Amino acid sequence: MKKVTILLIMNLILPVLLSGQTRAELEEKRKKTLEDISYVDNMLKNTAKEKSEGLNALKILGNKLNLRESVITGMRDEIELLTERIEINQLGIEMMENDLVKLKNDYSNTINNLYKSKKSYPDIVYILSAKDFNQGYKRLKYLQQISKYRRNEAEIIMELKEQIEDTKERLKTDLDNITDLKEKEETQKNLIQQERTRRQRMIRSLSTKEKQLRKELNEKKRIAKEIEDKIARIIAEESKRAKATEMTPEQKLIGENFLENKGRLPWPVERGIITNKFGVHQHPVLKYVTENNFGVEITSSGKTAVRSVYQGEIKSIFAISGANWTVIIRHGNIYTVYNNLVNVKVKTGDKVETKQEIGEVFRNPAGDENCNMKFMIFDEKYLDPELWIAKM
Repeated sequence: MKKVTILLIMNLILPVLLSGQTRAELEEKRKKTLEDISYVDNMLKNTAKEKSEGLNALKILGNKLNLRESVITGMRDEIELLTERIEINQLGIEMMENDLVKLKNDYSNTINNLYKSKKSYPDIVYILSAKDFNQGYKRLKYLQQISKYRRNEAEIIMELKEQIEDTKERLKTDLDNITDLKEKEETQKNLIQQERTRRQRMIRSLSTKEKQLRKELNEKKRIAKEIEDKIARIIAEESKRAKATEMTPEQKLIGENFLENKGRLPWPVERGIITNKFGVHQHPVLKYVTENNFGVEITSSGKTAVRSVYQGEIKSIFAISGANWTVIIRHGNIYTVYNNLVNVKVKTGDKVETKQEIGEVFRNPAGDENCNMKFMIFDEKYLDPELWIAKM
């Protein structure tokens, strides 16, 4: 009966355990996201030191809101997981208690029958009344087996009672955890509401600076166009060379390996957040205005080194007015672009390794502690870098 109970419970538990993330994984993910929120919050404190909060501060706050939403989603997943476990434990307790009642009744009946039997026909009499030695020996072994059975039954009853108590304790712990998670979820909801209010206030404030924002947007477009033209020229030059000389086996291998590492490439900075995504999207403040971003913009805090995301060869280094230095690295047929750098540590023709430092992100000495760089990937067309770099 004990084995039947355990098998039934395991058949109920295993599908839940195999149906997604474990609670430990969800807790680790929530811990990591809260650390990211703390990092982003520090960025916002830096922007608050300025006389006014600009467009980048608005984007940072938007990132923070997304992280808070992620925390709440994770908490709800944890609650759902705990609720399923509670239901399983409740069912398990019910099954074990039913088994326990039956075991106790069977054990009680066995003891009563043995007591009546011994009262009228003691064990020694039962053995001595045997016809011969062999029959007496068999009767002795039978009585020993009966005694062992009683001991086993008593042990099973005690073990089952312990299992019931342990399961009830786990049930109580899970219920306490759900209460705790619901309280934390409510706290996150309140913080989201406060931050949404702050975001709306920032949008209203920035809306009064439409002329300045349009000027900044046009400047960004100018810089983007200059970088795109430069990349186009480099690709054209490389195509001419390719007709004359084929890529070396090493260059081909680097390109193939780059492609195989999609979603696993390191970030071009050790830590940062994406404040401007790839592709066409609505301007965060200006109505009816869209931006077309051929890469991603990454914001970091403090002095930030820029690293090559993969091994390759430095193909070009050039300066752009208003955007400092740009470095282009070739990885076989693929190119990565790093913009808004200072203190560049490489030169054209250098071979670089994965995560090798190539420069630093420019920081405005008159501004806050945050700095921004643009990162792009080109393979016959511009690719979304977020699909290529690992999740932070």
